[in-house]
Amino acid sequence: MKRARVVGGGLAGCEAAWQLAEAGVDVTLVEMKPHKRTPAQVTDRLCELVCSNSLRSNNIENAVGLIKEELRRGGSLILRAAEHAKVPAGDALAVNRENFSGFVEDSLKKHPRITQESGEITALPTDDIPTVIATGPLTSDALAADILKHLGSEALSFYDAIAPIVETDSLDMAHAFAMSRYGKGDGADYLNCPLNAEEYKAFVDALKTSEKYKTPTFEEPKYFEGCLPVEVMAERGDQTLSFGPMKPVGLVDPVTGKRPHAVLQLRKEDIAGTAYNLVGFQTRMTQPEQKRVFGLIPALRAARFLRFGAVHRNSYLHSPRLLTDTLSPKALPNLRFAGQITGVEGYVESCAIGFVVGRMLAGELNGTFAAPPPMTTALGALFGHTRAWNSAHKDARYDPSNVTWAMFPALPGRVKKDDRRRIMVERALADLERWLRGELPSGNRPVIAAATAP
Repeated sequence: MKRARVVGGGLAGCEAAWQLAEAGVDVTLVEMKPHKRTPAQVTDRLCELVCSNSLRSNNIENAVGLIKEELRRGGSLILRAAEHAKVPAGDALAVNRENFSGFVEDSLKKHPRITQESGEITALPTDDIPTVIATGPLTSDALAADILKHLGSEALSFYDAIAPIVETDSLDMAHAFAMSRYGKGDGADYLNCPLNAEEYKAFVDALKTSEKYKTPTFEEPKYFEGCLPVEVMAERGDQTLSFGPMKPVGLVDPVTGKRPHAVLQLRKEDIAGTAYNLVGFQTRMTQPEQKRVFGLIPALRAARFLRFGAVHRNSYLHSPRLLTDTLSPKALPNLRFAGQITGVEGYVESCAIGFVVGRMLAGELNGTFAAPPPMTTALGALFGHTRAWNSAHKDARYDPSNVTWAMFPALPGRVKKDDRRRIMVERALADLERWLRGELPSGNRPVIAAATAP
């Protein structure tokens, strides 16, 4: 009997369990909730989305849009759940959190090859059951300590922040208008809260002087660059926000007929639009300060917060140093790591590594095809990130990353700039189909060779 264990009921763990089960492997999925939660979790459900309800762009010529299309074609459970639970969000894929988690839970519960167990795993399993560790960046203290004991060293960390959610009927609609940038999606998938130059300056000044939650004094607060707290962005320059999450491009205020100086965008949390997420406004301000500072935005003067922003510590492994080309610890080949703990960032990327690890382990157990996707695909390019590290520079860091076009191999020959993305997408999808059939396209290395330190 072919069997495996998956530890962790987040996006990576649920996706890995699904891929294994669909390949004929009996899977035990272990999740510590409801017995214990991490600081960022608020429900007892599997696949809880704690930071945002958005899975980002659906545009296939965007790297994250391409990786979602590859996951769809590969039979991803997480992408099926997202399509089932989606809410309007322009060209982005955003979901109703409860419907999303419910779809995943129901699918796993009904699968005849998946058994769910509740309880905390405090040490790495050392039995003969192949095990995927997908406990995420908030791995419990006990398990994290055991991982370090076995792997020797090099667990890294950064701080992540969560954006607030507000009740729709507490917003001042006289100071907001519905519109998507450049009319994308249905053209009115976001609520926009405009600020003039004076209001914007007062808001930025308040952000910079606001009281923040403090990290431990012995730790330097390192943030993931793709998800900086809004007040950290404000500290980098007075106009940083107006060129970032508050950029007004592609929007025209119907009251003035002009583009505002700056805009806060709100995205629906549910299909009924009873709650909205403050897009790009992750924060580490204290709760009283969030009410005061965000209240300086005219549309949010009387806003009621369903969830305040928060900051939490994320941990991840130096995968190129510590793991093999199957994401196994060198001394514990029966284990695999998957998801954000391997050094990828974002819901989609976490799901993607769970997908690849589940597929590879299933192929190994079935004695069939166990190679990772070719580097020309978004899945393979992201997997390659977990193997690539520039050891030539002693100070080079291995940092978490979203999927980007920089991870892909260049196109051969000279190609017009306007044609590059289209051709790379065509190449990726063609090579993906071959990989899904159990073939490796000639000339495509399945993985970047890891540069290991002595």
